[in-house]
Amino acid sequence: MSSIGTGYDLGLFFSPDGRLFQAEYAYKAVENGSTCIGIKCQDGVILALEKIVISKLLKPRANPRIGSVGRHIGIATTGFIPDGKHIVKRARDEANSWRDNYGSAVPGPVMADRLGNYVQLFTCYSSVRPFGVMSFVAAYDDLGPHLYMIEPNGVYWGYNGISAGKGRQIARNELEKLDFSTLKMKDAVKEAARIIYATHDEEHNKEHEIEMTWVGEETNGIHTAVPDDLLQEAEAYARRTVEGGEDEDVPMNE
Repeated sequence: MSSIGTGYDLGLFFSPDGRLFQAEYAYKAVENGSTCIGIKCQDGVILALEKIVISKLLKPRANPRIGSVGRHIGIATTGFIPDGKHIVKRARDEANSWRDNYGSAVPGPVMADRLGNYVQLFTCYSSVRPFGVMSFVAAYDDLGPHLYMIEPNGVYWGYNGISAGKGRQIARNELEKLDFSTLKMKDAVKEAARIIYATHDEEHNKEHEIEMTWVGEETNGIHTAVPDDLLQEAEAYARRTVEGGEDEDVPMNE
């Protein structure tokens, strides 16, 4: 029995063939979002997000879309921007609750689990709607680096490299070429910039900028923005590489 059409997509209940249309629509919202990628390296995790400059009046490098949770966790979201801000706020509440109860920083896998359970609740009640975002959780703790992606239906997976948003397929193809077991954070910064530039849609002729953060050995386990000089160098490398003007193996300055 087909359930395509009006009726079953008006609320959070299963169609006759077992589909939740509202959850599927949330995935569509993500597909229209900015390209976001996560890379788990040997010594840390990189989060990178393409931000379209919708107005020349906007202050460059302002309006962050990647948030810090505690000192050792970063969360990037793509899709419906207000939903992403709510997810970051919820993550901070969970981190504070864990610290109050146990007196330590929340582990990365626990944060992913708690956020996944929270997101899944919004697929269970007719009075709410699913979150229209993919959430990337990057963490570094005593067990090393962690990278998770939480989907709109609440399921979460651990990844070495992952992407979401408009350029997700091109980005995934590029991520599959990387050797995550030997990749270092500084090298991953330039790879992340290259992949973001490779996925940018030049046909729409819209300016864009890259927001990038990292957490790992290079940052002493603290989630923070990639330094401006390193990011600018990575962007210059990405432009040369995408335009075919320079060999991809040219190293960045230490």
